[in-house]
Amino acid sequence: MDKLRIVGGQPLEGEVHISGAKNAALPILCAALLTERPLSLENVPQLMDVTTMAKLLGQMGVEIGARSGGRVELRAARLDNPTAPYEMVKTMRASVLVLGPLLARCGEARVSLPGGCAIGQRPVDQHIKGLQAMGATIDVEHGYIHATASRLRGARIVMDLITVTGTENLMMAATLADGITVLENAAREPEVVDLARCLSAMGARIEGAGSDVIRIEGVASLAGAAYRVMPDRIETGTFLAAVAAAGGRVHLLGAAPGTLDSTIGKLREAGARIEVAGDAIDIAMERRPDAVSLRTAPYPGFATDMQAQFMALDCVARGTAVIAETIFENRYMHALEMQRLGADITIQGNMAVVKGVERLQGATVMATDLRASAGLVIAGLVAEGETVIERIYHLDRGYEGLEKKLSALGAEIERIR
Repeated sequence: MDKLRIVGGQPLEGEVHISGAKNAALPILCAALLTERPLSLENVPQLMDVTTMAKLLGQMGVEIGARSGGRVELRAARLDNPTAPYEMVKTMRASVLVLGPLLARCGEARVSLPGGCAIGQRPVDQHIKGLQAMGATIDVEHGYIHATASRLRGARIVMDLITVTGTENLMMAATLADGITVLENAAREPEVVDLARCLSAMGARIEGAGSDVIRIEGVASLAGAAYRVMPDRIETGTFLAAVAAAGGRVHLLGAAPGTLDSTIGKLREAGARIEVAGDAIDIAMERRPDAVSLRTAPYPGFATDMQAQFMALDCVARGTAVIAETIFENRYMHALEMQRLGADITIQGNMAVVKGVERLQGATVMATDLRASAGLVIAGLVAEGETVIERIYHLDRGYEGLEKKLSALGAEIERIR
């Protein structure tokens, strides 16, 4: 099993290109299920989750062309197996995103209840309730969601809580429904907007994506399209947080600064100098960061996917920070590993109190989920001596060549096989 070895203490200097967004690419790949015409995608990151999704779509009957240089060609001319088996679903929660498009296109779907990172409960009840409101018959038995519908019909759906994948699933299903669907209390994340843009390029009629009310007018069929996946705002934020913690100057290219207002604001609060021009971001950090308190919230609030990275920054900051995690109830497992590096962290329910220390000390730690892995990498970059991070298969799910990009910036980091 691969590990990462990091010798900390090096500032980061240079230029890094941002990859396509994992959380946008996965639902957009699923959008190929909605049409028999080809869907040509660019800027798709080469990640474990993307490979898993491609295999999942392929076993359903989707033809997947050569994948190279961020390009993926898909064609779902014939879907002869509308099933997502447990063996392929258990490692990736995003696999539930095939449910809506399969049901809309085939009239039937059998999807295993999803797995993924162990960061707390992430139920799919909002997906099920929304599809039932659109006329689907759904049974949950033996660990599978079995859904049928001759044709979905438009409905007004008020979601009990904000859910990104729920919004995406129902939006995709509604594109082929009979009539108008209105999603209220919808997720506003940029990845939802990116999916809506791709669907619109395919001929869908969608209004309001990016707001909490999305209106979809169903059409008889969708066409093919060529679409470029948006930049990954979480990868961007991870590099920015790494520079703010370790020091240095880095030029980030191919980013989407407009999706990072809360992250950039907090980094400036920590003392980083950040300049934005077009799709480029320049960050410079010449001193020890100041502690920054934060509270995670749905977009446009502070992203829960950036919480671990900022905890790592706060571990070596001047002062004390209070972090409140409001999205997932089990997302502080990385704090225990950071304590092994000498961090002063106290957990009180959904609150973490982080008292900054002058320096961390290298040790062997274990990654528990995707973003925890990134937080531990940042902690390793600022720790004295050698840090070894185990179970980095979590990291490979969401970061494209992270150790190679950091190495190019001057970090002493390598993958141990």
